[in-house]
Amino acid sequence: MQMAAVSEQKSGFRAGIKAGVSIAVGYLPVALTFGLLAKTTGLTLFESVLMSLLVFAGAAQYISLSLIAAGAGAAVIIFNTFIVNIRHFLMSASLNEKMEPETRAKKSIYAFGLTDETFTVIATREGKTTTGFAFGVMLIAYGSWVINTGIGHVIGASLPEFLQQAMSIALYAMFVGLLVPSLKKEMKVVYLAGLAAVLNSVFTLSGLLDTGWAIAASTLISAMAVEVMMGLRKGAELK
Repeated sequence: MQMAAVSEQKSGFRAGIKAGVSIAVGYLPVALTFGLLAKTTGLTLFESVLMSLLVFAGAAQYISLSLIAAGAGAAVIIFNTFIVNIRHFLMSASLNEKMEPETRAKKSIYAFGLTDETFTVIATREGKTTTGFAFGVMLIAYGSWVINTGIGHVIGASLPEFLQQAMSIALYAMFVGLLVPSLKKEMKVVYLAGLAAVLNSVFTLSGLLDTGWAIAASTLISAMAVEVMMGLRKGAELK
């Protein structure tokens, strides 16, 4: 019985590795870019790789770079990371229903490996998912993210100094590139981005809040305001 369970876990792990290859390939350019931008922001190779090892959250890591460049403190960066990743509460709760019964220790391990991409692959699999399968998906994705962060940093270090300085602009260009497709899909995102930009400008230019706290406050206030506005609008349409 125990041998059969071990064999099933190994089989699930191999299947997870196979299913996670597409994520690993998708992470390659994003992680390379992160490593390169981390170098231009002033992080060492060790610091860049350590961030990917301990955080493993693409959007949060990119935002951290912009905050580090702006001179924000650790508390601000941690708080913004929490806000950006708050969706993981819902994703974890949903995944817990999908996974087979397991000890808390093992759950904590695959909870760390939870990203939008690994969640999608695991959650869309038919039936209950084994711990081995989840570990396989997350391990190959995690490995790709960490290794390619280091490679990106090394590539960045080999670039001429003027190109390294110019690459700092790429961070903001990337955020715009991520935002524009969402703006085209849903009007709510337009309201959210516009209001957040206005609030951030007011907080920053008036000196009410530092850069990091201005971003966090703008994000929270605009998110709540837009949701209230959309809720009132739907209520009016139903009447």
